[in-house]
Amino acid sequence: MSEANLKSEEITTKDVSISWHAMSSTDVLERLETPLEDGLSLEEVKIRQEKYGPNELTEAPSTSFWQMLWAQINSFVIYMLLAAALISALLGDTVEAIAILAIVVLNAIMGIIQESRAEASLAALKKLAAPESQVLRGGHRVSIPAAELVPGDIVFLEAGNYIPADLRLLEAVNLRVDEASLTGESLPVEKNAQTRLEADIPLGDRKNTAFMGTLVNYGRGQGVVVSTGMNTQLGMIATMLQSVENEETPLQHRLDQLGKVLGWAALAVCGLVFLIGAIRFVTSSDLPLNSPEAITEFTDLFMVAVSLAIAAVPEGLPAVVTISLALGMREMIKRHALIRKLSSVETLGSATVICSDKTGTLTQNEMTVTRIWAGDQFVDVTGSGYAPKGEFEVNGEPVSLDQYPAVKTTLWLGTLNNDAQLERAGEQDGEETYRMIGDPTEGSILVAALKAGASAKVLNEAYPRTQEIPFDSDRKRMVTIHAVENPDDADISPLTSEAKREWHIIAVKGAPDVVLKLCSHIQTIDNGDVKLDDEGRKKVLAANDAMTKNALRVLGVAYRMVPVLPDEINSEELEKDLTFVGLIGMIDPARTEVKEALNTAREAGIRTIMITGDYPNTARAIAEEIGLLQAGHKVMTGAEVDDLTDEEMKEIVKVTDVYARVSPEHKMRIVDALRANEEVVAMTGDGVNDAPAIKRADIGVAMGITGTDVAKGTADMVLTDDNYASIVSAVEQGRVIYSNIRKFVYYLLSCNAAEIMVIFLATLFGWPIPLTAIQLLWLNLVTDGAPALALGTEPGDPDIMDQPPRPTNEPIINKFMLVGIAVQTIAITAVTLGAFALGRFVDQEHIAFAETMAFATLSISELLRAYTARSEYYPLMRIGVFKNKVMNWAVLASLALIMVVIYVPFMQPIFNTAPLGWAQWVEILPLILVPSVAAEVTKMVMAKRLRKEREARMAG
Repeated sequence: MSEANLKSEEITTKDVSISWHAMSSTDVLERLETPLEDGLSLEEVKIRQEKYGPNELTEAPSTSFWQMLWAQINSFVIYMLLAAALISALLGDTVEAIAILAIVVLNAIMGIIQESRAEASLAALKKLAAPESQVLRGGHRVSIPAAELVPGDIVFLEAGNYIPADLRLLEAVNLRVDEASLTGESLPVEKNAQTRLEADIPLGDRKNTAFMGTLVNYGRGQGVVVSTGMNTQLGMIATMLQSVENEETPLQHRLDQLGKVLGWAALAVCGLVFLIGAIRFVTSSDLPLNSPEAITEFTDLFMVAVSLAIAAVPEGLPAVVTISLALGMREMIKRHALIRKLSSVETLGSATVICSDKTGTLTQNEMTVTRIWAGDQFVDVTGSGYAPKGEFEVNGEPVSLDQYPAVKTTLWLGTLNNDAQLERAGEQDGEETYRMIGDPTEGSILVAALKAGASAKVLNEAYPRTQEIPFDSDRKRMVTIHAVENPDDADISPLTSEAKREWHIIAVKGAPDVVLKLCSHIQTIDNGDVKLDDEGRKKVLAANDAMTKNALRVLGVAYRMVPVLPDEINSEELEKDLTFVGLIGMIDPARTEVKEALNTAREAGIRTIMITGDYPNTARAIAEEIGLLQAGHKVMTGAEVDDLTDEEMKEIVKVTDVYARVSPEHKMRIVDALRANEEVVAMTGDGVNDAPAIKRADIGVAMGITGTDVAKGTADMVLTDDNYASIVSAVEQGRVIYSNIRKFVYYLLSCNAAEIMVIFLATLFGWPIPLTAIQLLWLNLVTDGAPALALGTEPGDPDIMDQPPRPTNEPIINKFMLVGIAVQTIAITAVTLGAFALGRFVDQEHIAFAETMAFATLSISELLRAYTARSEYYPLMRIGVFKNKVMNWAVLASLALIMVVIYVPFMQPIFNTAPLGWAQWVEILPLILVPSVAAEVTKMVMAKRLRKEREARMAG
């Protein structure tokens, strides 16, 4: 092969826009220069391996330890804490510096431990590649590692094989491929090598192509490799995963914004305090500015400013947020939701849209027979999944199939003409579980027969299969021949009689219209048969139409009994004069709990959108059944999405609830359009095809049981029970967690704002500083930290799921909180300065006494304030004063620490405290209660105002 040809071929095989499925197999082989009889030569393989490299998926660089560490400390609050620690160390305050650094290190360690995970998505994708492949090389069929495949290799496929690369099929004999993990199609796809397709046909409809990572479910085939490694459809998904950048969550963004605001505000106030003090000193003192006394005064002023900075920055906030999120994750696990990233906990609570895959998420991913038509009678089948539990009903009333022998015959024949196997898989929650081997459509018939009391084993022993004509996608039917040996043992008299013992049964199952054309008779309800006329054919077709309109996959069943088999077994001899018995309709049913979960989500202001690779009619039927499809909203296909501009998509997503026959690229566009409308998007899924959109969404949710490793490795949250209802439960817990974060941010900021004002006003009044830097640090890190953590364990307000999702631009500190912070700042500042003034009045010689009274008043009033902060709107008596046991222990522990600082002798010089007598406690007790009373009154006023606003919005 010439160098020019090689270059041309490289462009051809790497250009994913080449429509291999639109070319004939001959043209594909010519384009790839592959001889059909001998395959590629070994010399040619080496040349192409050098050109294209190994048939592997390349991984993006993994996140290093230092990158994870940087992610933990890269925030404005942390920068301020580090600066405060450095300044404290330079000024000789080693204790303060070490305490602040300890908080920073603790926060970083916890974050890394919780969030440390390798990017396993692409590694999981690589696992889907087949380790060995059967190929034709140099005229010989050889087994090679899949990584050595090159474009142009001819690959042999058998049932159970993973497809090792993207192939254009050259031969397909009853070949069915499970593409659920790639396209979302719930049923194995029948392949046809000879079909020539339109260039722009969706991925799931490319019948002449097999894709890397999918599984051969049935039959055999042969194909030529057209794409390898990162150029395959699986590789395109891997590329999309690498191209999607992780974005900070709303909580991260809001906390960073809050940190910046606090930081700059603190610097401004610190500068103002220093400036006021300096001006006062310069205007009131005659000392030279370079004198030791002046330098000491300026140093003291600077220490006051540092104290103010310490008071302004909530040092415990990063640690409290991290620990609270970790506690929330533990609660999530109890609700069957495993959070893989701390900051994602709250994002789910702010979700406005849940984009859900259908197969295995909204549905059970287990085909189930739900309706049978036989003898001009519809019979419904209850139960779902592979567990053989259910009843047969007519018009909603349970019936015995002894009254409907034609239905029995339909199921018996469907079981005999069947290659699937149903096995017990074990127990779960005290109930037996089952797994299906083979085609799930055929498997559903086995389950229905078991519900009717007949097992495949008993039937096949009574009527052993002797010969068959396998299913063919062109013929759309399967034929099996059975000897009649022990019909009495099987108790299936509808098929045979004593007179026909040792006869043969020819059983046919396939597309209803095809099977019907082969029939001359039709079975009646009592198991007799009559001549099939035009009227009878119309009834069968009408019944088939009625079932397909409900998105059921329908199979027709027929049979003929012969005393002697023809000499030559062929379709012409076997498939004639058949008796049409009935129709079997099956569907992948919706999960029973999904409907209620969707209603709960809707009441919480969360919209659910179905995104699936399945057909529109099937998707619509499931969506209507579970109440997902809203009145006036649309069902759209991936092909229709292709025709829309990005601006049109932004409008269409507002009124489209179901997207069918979509590709990974379509899912990405849908998520992008929703996010462009400022929606907070949660994307759920279980397949490889879901992974890019899972990563692109604000929070990705993967299924833990049926989900692929790729989906789980990409997701922020994994549902351990694959239960859609767990998503709604996780949403509720996410809202609770965010609400609790708001509570302790509110609590900490109201305390810190009061501390700032205490120092600022004392400086402004020319008073001594009421609180030392170490006292402020003790308050912020130790005394306030435990109650703040306890706020993270609150169960949430009773109406938390009746509230709409939070706007994405809503700050952590809303108007209500600003009012509350203002009220608390005034109340706490007033009582603290009041206590300080009282202490100075009682003991004018020892400033430590006044500082202790101020310290005790401030710290204990903040502890009592923690109780009122347990709910933003509900009064303390409504939620129970001592209901939160964690809060009770936290307050008691903090109170004990305050007493240690005040009364333990060796602690007093460190914290500049003095012991207080009973008289002082009696004097400051009323002051301590004022902030809590003020908080409860504020809540009452603001809650009343909020109710009026909600009523006004509802009325509007």
